[in-house]
Amino acid sequence: MERLIGVLGVAVFIAIAWLISFDRRRVPWRLVLAGVIVQVVIAALALTFPPIVAAVNVLAVFVTGVIDSARAGIEFIFGKALSDESGPWGWVFAIRALPVIIYFAALSAVLYHFGIMQKIIAGLAWVLRRTMGVTGAEALVTAANVFIGQTEAPFVVKPLLARMTRAQLMLLMVGGFATMAGSVLAAYVGLLGGADDAAREMVTRNLLLASVMSAPAAIVMARIVMPETERPPDERHVELGESERATNVFEAATIGATDGLKLALNVAAMLIAFVAIVALLNWPLAWFSGLEGVAAWREARGLPVFSVEWALGAVLAPLAWVMGVGWTDAGEVGSLMGQKVMLTEFIAYSSLTEMIHDTEGARISARSSAISMFALCGFANVASIGIQIGGISALAPSRRGELARLAPRAMVAGALASWTTAAIAGMFLR
Repeated sequence: MERLIGVLGVAVFIAIAWLISFDRRRVPWRLVLAGVIVQVVIAALALTFPPIVAAVNVLAVFVTGVIDSARAGIEFIFGKALSDESGPWGWVFAIRALPVIIYFAALSAVLYHFGIMQKIIAGLAWVLRRTMGVTGAEALVTAANVFIGQTEAPFVVKPLLARMTRAQLMLLMVGGFATMAGSVLAAYVGLLGGADDAAREMVTRNLLLASVMSAPAAIVMARIVMPETERPPDERHVELGESERATNVFEAATIGATDGLKLALNVAAMLIAFVAIVALLNWPLAWFSGLEGVAAWREARGLPVFSVEWALGAVLAPLAWVMGVGWTDAGEVGSLMGQKVMLTEFIAYSSLTEMIHDTEGARISARSSAISMFALCGFANVASIGIQIGGISALAPSRRGELARLAPRAMVAGALASWTTAAIAGMFLR
């Protein structure tokens, strides 16, 4: 029954996107149907068809091995005692997750230097163009978002940014909100999987699949929220960053590592700030919960101590349920969804890690945790609105006003895309 509820979830999320649409009468329903079918086919093949399941598992093992290579660099800098998660220090975020971002950013830069990343992006773009009927530039930037993230992807269509239609700008932004960069994805593998190799491979599989499935989902949600009503610009001069290559592989790795360091420091700063702010907000809520009359009322109804996390869970629990999460876990997963949107996905994934690895046993089922991994995979949060407006407008200053007007709905559409992906994946997860 929980698997069938995912069908309701897809309908609910599409309906929400339609309600916030700029032009409800021109929604291209054939494209919407095509996008949903593409997602269903990907999920069905990757999660149930034995040959494809085996291939995806092999890919997950390979990618996990690539990510695990970061351990050598971490151990060299921090020493074996600090870098060993099974040691007395345990799994320390600053030591185990942030350095992985630096390593993966350097690796991505090397792959880009040799033209490998461009071929991977172009391959996914070709599939999206053929199956979804979008333009070459739209397919290219959506595919780029999957691998290089919301800040770098706009560079692949830089010559067109000033002339893009509003619908194309919306798709550019939704694609950034609905997907996440490979360097950040690599950090989540260690965060969620811990020291267990099998768990890390499972997390890698889910996050890779979520990233790929979110590409067609982003196109669907973008076209619902902002249907195309203008003529797209000429795309003959769009190239995939060939002129951005470094002089040699060493320069590429150096530039990538430096960019990764900036990203890692940015992540650390945001986590310190947002976790502290949430703690500050929870302080008066906990005090209020402990008042004699309030405590008695709360305990009589079986309610926990009031907190920001609890409030978000209460509001979003119905949406978690329509994704296929059991009602007993819906409050916890709804809280994760709220944390991801209002704070950051790092906060949400950290909370998910606590739920999975609680010392008293997992607080949510394995199925609910897997669906959560799909639902949280993306940059759709309030902080990213500023990041996208600033990043894209730096390349096309004349579009700053339009970007600011589109950004809030684009962020919501990005979240809906991730939740749609989770609902569809939930139909096939066991």
